[in-house]
Amino acid sequence: MVRPYGMDLRERVVAAVEAGESRRSAARRYGVSGSVAVKWLQRVAATGSVKPAKMGGYRRPTLEGQRDWLLARIAQKADVTVRGLSAELAERGVKASPYAVWSFFRREGLTFKKKPARGRTGPAGRGPQAGAVEALPEQA
Repeated sequence: MVRPYGMDLRERVVAAVEAGESRRSAARRYGVSGSVAVKWLQRVAATGSVKPAKMGGYRRPTLEGQRDWLLARIAQKADVTVRGLSAELAERGVKASPYAVWSFFRREGLTFKKKPARGRTGPAGRGPQAGAVEALPEQA
């Protein structure tokens, strides 16, 4: 994984610029890109420090606020597709890709099954209804 530049290098570039050298020539002298030197000086102007910002972190799932609506929609119409749900969410003003919808159902333990699993049969030996949503088995 990428790591931020060290504080000593950052401080040397900033000190060179504050001593009168241009940002780009200080960057060349210390072997960093000109845009990095510009951004470090912007950071000093904004925060008073060249300390790097926090990297990474947790991103909440896009559809977390739509959980109740999505589960109710699936209960109402079990054969709706992931793309269909994505389009319905767009109509509601929620921008979500089909992958985001699929990920939501995966986290909830639900999956869209087109064909029954081997050895399992539904009514009259034909398997579950096409497109029906089934719960995933618990993983150990």
